[in-house]
Amino acid sequence: MNIKTLCLTGALLLTGISIYAQKKKEVINDSNTPLHLLQPAYKVPYKELTTTEIKTDIDRILRYLEKNTPTRVVSKKTGKVITDYKNLPADAQLERGAFRLASYEWGVTYSAMMAAAKATGDANYMKYVTDRFNFLAEVAPHFRELQEKSGQVDPQMKQILTPHALDDAGAVCAAMIKAQLQDQSLNLYPLIDNYLDFILNKEYRLADGTFARIRPQYNTLWLDDMFMGVPPVAWYSKLAKDNKPNYLAEATRQIFQFAERMWVPEKKLFRHGWVEGMQDHPAFHWGRANGWALLTMTEVLDVMPENYPQRAKLMELFREHVRGLAACQSGEGLWHQLLDRNDSYLETSATAIYVYCIAHAINQGWLDAMAYGPVAQLGWQAVSTQINAERQVEGTCVGTGMAFDPAFYYYRPVNVYAAHGYGPVIWAGAEMINLLNKQHPKMNDSAIQFYRTEQKTQEPIFSVTDSN
Repeated sequence: MNIKTLCLTGALLLTGISIYAQKKKEVINDSNTPLHLLQPAYKVPYKELTTTEIKTDIDRILRYLEKNTPTRVVSKKTGKVITDYKNLPADAQLERGAFRLASYEWGVTYSAMMAAAKATGDANYMKYVTDRFNFLAEVAPHFRELQEKSGQVDPQMKQILTPHALDDAGAVCAAMIKAQLQDQSLNLYPLIDNYLDFILNKEYRLADGTFARIRPQYNTLWLDDMFMGVPPVAWYSKLAKDNKPNYLAEATRQIFQFAERMWVPEKKLFRHGWVEGMQDHPAFHWGRANGWALLTMTEVLDVMPENYPQRAKLMELFREHVRGLAACQSGEGLWHQLLDRNDSYLETSATAIYVYCIAHAINQGWLDAMAYGPVAQLGWQAVSTQINAERQVEGTCVGTGMAFDPAFYYYRPVNVYAAHGYGPVIWAGAEMINLLNKQHPKMNDSAIQFYRTEQKTQEPIFSVTDSN
């Protein structure tokens, strides 16, 4: 090695040592850096949120659903579109999209679309609803005539014409009542009355009148049925020309009779199932069923007059349920499939229902925004990450029966075609828009805080000594 090479090597070595020393000197520590201001490695967005961001998310879902829920009658054999409804062939059926037009999941979606239309001022959401309700109202009598002639009818239309479970009737009926109340040009009364007749007069009940099923055990209560049966009865109190029976009283009675058997006070959660005559009742706190219960109370409180005798009791149950649910929210913002079992998977549809109900309760003055606004916003931020590039909602548990063992719930599949996720996500987004328009969330000391008035100052910057 010559002198020139040796000198160059030495210079490089000294430079490296100098750089290393400089880097070592700049190592972040408690003495030179306010560590409490370091950016956490959040798994979902944790930041201030805008109404524009939310609308962009729910608009994407709207576009997807418009393409995947057609409103045409076709021949099952040939696939050709049928436009003459007065002479339906025996193989006439609703054109199949990715989702059914009159499932209970789509009843939730119609209610959500109406809420989104009001929150955003975008008429496309209401158009989605009225296009499909007008279509169903127009074709229903012709399919009924076909059913009476042949004894056979498209299964999707059969669910509308001759419901056999609350799943067939309740959520769609409630949505139709809301639509009829908003738009008197609609003619949904025949469909609404048909649904109400089933709910009030034909649905199976316990001896005390509580909605029940005979599966998987005789005289079983499913928490889901609070939502499947109660909201349409409550909403009908605003549409009915008479009040015999007292629809709101019936709705309230159902809620408290379910709660008497299924509310678990030490957890502030509902069990999913209850069987008459069962000595012990294992409590599996399934996420979406608790969502249906919370949504039921939300819907009934919306209808119930402020001076209604049992309103205070219902409000306290609602608030206790929110307290129990808030305690179960994960650090990612989503709730678990089994709410109190953190090793069960994180689930989207239940989370979206909670976000809607909590945000709506804040907007109505039922809950404190400072306490629960961050819960709703964190939940929405998590839900928004579940809308994929194809505008589908991921992470939604498929339809679920009722069981008394954990494995059943832990291993229920999730699927982008589980229709339960779409309505709740739109509904949650719509109500979050309302929330941001009424409240003033802002980052303060790296945390989301909700304020009643707009905060003009920037997020405070602290010195290294301010490290509480």
